[in-house]
Amino acid sequence: MNLLRLSAEEIYCKTVSGELDPVDTADYFLENISSVMERYNNFITLTPELARSSAKAVRDCLSSGDAPGILAGVPVAVKDNICIEGYPTTCGSRILEKFKPPYNATVVKILLESGALIIGKTNLDEFAMGSSNENSFYGPVKNPLDADFSPGGSSGGSAAAVAGFQVPLALGSDTGGSIRQPASLTGTVGLKPTYGSVSRYGLVAFGSSLDQIGTIAGNVRDTARLFQVISCCDRYDSTSVDYNRPDFIVGINNFKPLKIGIPKEYFGDGLDDDVRQAVENGIDILKSVGCKIIDISLPNTDKAIATYYVIATAEASSNLARYDGVKYGHRSADSEDLLEMYLNTRSEGFGDEVKRRIMLGTYVLSSGYYEAYYRKAMQVREALRHELFAAFEDVDLIVTPTSPTAGIRLGEKVSDPLAMYLSDIYTVTVNLAGNCAISVPCGYNDTGLPIGLQIIGKHFDELTLLKTAHRLEKELDLKAGAGNKSNPPGV
Repeated sequence: MNLLRLSAEEIYCKTVSGELDPVDTADYFLENISSVMERYNNFITLTPELARSSAKAVRDCLSSGDAPGILAGVPVAVKDNICIEGYPTTCGSRILEKFKPPYNATVVKILLESGALIIGKTNLDEFAMGSSNENSFYGPVKNPLDADFSPGGSSGGSAAAVAGFQVPLALGSDTGGSIRQPASLTGTVGLKPTYGSVSRYGLVAFGSSLDQIGTIAGNVRDTARLFQVISCCDRYDSTSVDYNRPDFIVGINNFKPLKIGIPKEYFGDGLDDDVRQAVENGIDILKSVGCKIIDISLPNTDKAIATYYVIATAEASSNLARYDGVKYGHRSADSEDLLEMYLNTRSEGFGDEVKRRIMLGTYVLSSGYYEAYYRKAMQVREALRHELFAAFEDVDLIVTPTSPTAGIRLGEKVSDPLAMYLSDIYTVTVNLAGNCAISVPCGYNDTGLPIGLQIIGKHFDELTLLKTAHRLEKELDLKAGAGNKSNPPGV
């Protein structure tokens, strides 16, 4: 039995039945990850003690006849901007190189309570700022489907871990597409939940009104299982929303034909022909299972990127002001006074992309420019939100491409920030409006790189999103991850 090819659901079932020992599962996955970490550079830290202690707790629970959690014995990776008590949380940055949080993020606490085996912390663009995972202090992550290509960013480490069969499940964060875009580029399933449906307590902030913890998995059923665990109202997060959450695992099978909106603005210039063809094929499949396809227009779409990067950089400049060398993290040793220590610490600790965004954000918030840039961006954000809300009065879901291309070659865009920013052109509106969205594999380009289709849903309607994605996945019958091209790497 090849454990690496099992889904999270299969590992859970075999663990509960006694066919798999959770301690052996933890050791097997840790050994495999250790053998390929250097090749793909997608893990920053492994957490073997935590994984084995969780595995022993699951084993004891089963031995005593108690009911285990719904992720019992399932290995999970966590993006390294999510806090795990006593383990480094670096955010892919030198400035937090030695920081070990004294508490668990709420999602980590819930994962441990559900019986998950947290295997390690995954690499990311520094402070989640990037679309190719090339901005990390620890170096770029390589796509396990083709090592000459990026897995996308900023949750590229998590996506590469799932695509390379190193774990069946991973957590990421999505500020402007940072789960969905790497899911598209690695052939995995990436869910960006509604803002407020998953606690952000313990997620290191980039853009507080945009950030959302979400999931990356090999299939939609596993996505529903992981989301079932992490979706909750949390008193430690003031943006967390208390609402009646359905059973996503059971409800995913109850698909009914829906009205699907297709925005013409997402299929114009800049979209690769192979991506267009694959997404249109996915739309045809939804039509064939009874969905009504409706052409819609979102005319402010062309303003979304500029709006996003004004708001995101403004929030980043505010959130990252705390890293000054005084309280925690890196401190410059070569300083004669307090001001010089501030300057040297931030100059040494932050990478180029983070510095660029801090400077942009400080500029748009500065006296004389606040009204012209930040306030205007907030007004456009509201217009985008109302535009999406109005569209959902006529349709149940909206379908678009996830990424304009099927792949980003390493080094291709890293020296051209504006070109890199455009990689998020189809994803940022969802974060600005707070809606939920999912990326599902829908085909391949002529070189074998995967292509993702994005489904956008109404606020707190993840169940409809998951049901539709699950039906599309069944009709397409594409297996997520590197197994489409080769045997899994490692053990």
